[in-house]
Amino acid sequence: MKITTFKDMYIAELQELVSAESQLAAALPSMAEVASHLSLKDAFSRHQRETVVQGERLKALLRMHGADPNLHTDQAMQALIGETAKMVSILPNDDLRDAALIASAQRLKHYEIAAYGSAAALAGQLDLRDDQRLLHDSLEEKRHADMLLTALAKGEINQDALAA
Repeated sequence: MKITTFKDMYIAELQELVSAESQLAAALPSMAEVASHLSLKDAFSRHQRETVVQGERLKALLRMHGADPNLHTDQAMQALIGETAKMVSILPNDDLRDAALIASAQRLKHYEIAAYGSAAALAGQLDLRDDQRLLHDSLEEKRHADMLLTALAKGEINQDALAA
């Protein structure tokens, strides 16, 4: 797809977000599986379900605009997920691995937060208020997931990793 207008750029951003959400939805079950703390497993499982819903929202927006939701592959998300897998593979201690999983998950969240914020701003510039509201809803869900990960890290996981 050749980007020639501001709206084309917005559509391309949404398509990359679909790819990012799809990749993350596929990675989160593996992250939950290798996590040792039950609270972290639950957080990853819950977030995976939320991520699927967010991806469906994006696909609906793209279909509404007559765009193919599967046109782009988000290579940055691919790289971040690859780094997460690499980190998990080199940490044999459960407590250290859980702390690393949280750090990696937060990098993924922060990337998504930036992408959703940018897409919502573009929607606002295009006066697409319904799009902007949906994107903002997902943005707030991402922020909430990030806060939950921070609470898990501060509450128990990092302390366990420190003691390991």
